[in-house]
Formats: sequence, C-alpha cells, structure tokens
Amino acid sequence: MREKSQLTTLCYIETSEKYLMLHRVSKKNDVNKDKWIGVGGHFEENESPEDCLLREVWEETGLKLISYRFRGLVTFHFEKADKSFSETEYMCLYTADGYEGELTECNEGVLEWVDKKELSNLKLWEGDKIFFRLLEENRPFFSLKLSYVEDELKEAVLDGRALDL
Repeated sequence: MREKSQLTTLCYIETSEKYLMLHRVSKKNDVNKDKWIGVGGHFEENESPEDCLLREVWEETGLKLISYRFRGLVTFHFEKADKSFSETEYMCLYTADGYEGELTECNEGVLEWVDKKELSNLKLWEGDKIFFRLLEENRPFFSLKLSYVEDELKEAVLDGRALDL
C-alpha cells in the first residue's frame, strides 16, 4: 500500500451565504473526529491540486465543481502531547461558488449547509477560524502555518508573520 501524500486539498463550497460543511463522525482514528471541516483529501499519484480537488469533491459530495478559486496554502502541523506522533500536511485551500449535480451522502460524515454567521458555533479547529476570517476579508492568496499539540493551537503564522493567539 502506498503511503498517504502530505499534500491535501480542502474546499468550502458556497451558496447564498452558506458553506457546505462536513461533520466528521464516521471514521475511526480520525484526527478530525467530531469536528466540522470542508471537503477534500489527500493527493493521489500524479494529481495536480485541481485534479485532487475535483476528485475529492466528487467522491465526498457527488457535486462537479464548475467555478472554484485557489485561496491559500495552509501548513498544518499536528503532534501528540507525549511526542509519540507528529505529522505535517500541506493543504491547498479552495472556495467554490459553482457546481452541478445533486448532493449525495458522504461515508466520512454528515454534509450540511451551514450559515457563515453560525460557523463559530461549530466544533472547529481553532486555525480554521483564522482562515475563515481571511476568506471573509477576501484576502488575496495567503500562506498560513498552523501548529497544534493535540487540539490546542500553539502557533499561527500568516505570510511569515506570527499572529497573536
């Protein structure tokens, strides 16, 4: 079996002031267990970021994206408190505002359209709140590094500058 790529995509599909969110409740041993995230996943061999985006959105939602935008690169570092596990993932962050097809069920959790104003009420990664703010501000392409120990955000660096947490 081939090792998982460190490269991933994450997409927030938008419609009338809502994002399509995935409540990750189905997979065992899931770093995202019980959290709400966008849709996406790991690159497969020979995929470009767009190839991965389109395939993952199709697999998880049944939707075919027809209008999307690459918004930023997120370096996501996670480690266990006891240092027994450490992983870095490089995530291509997209938003999409055009799609075709009908929403299907997802084997990774429950898909739900969530009002953008209600996002802060969901169980999110702390760093996701930072990039939601950047998306809301329509910030040009950005690089965001997020470092976690367990569920606690320890460091956030935006375009090379540390952010106050």
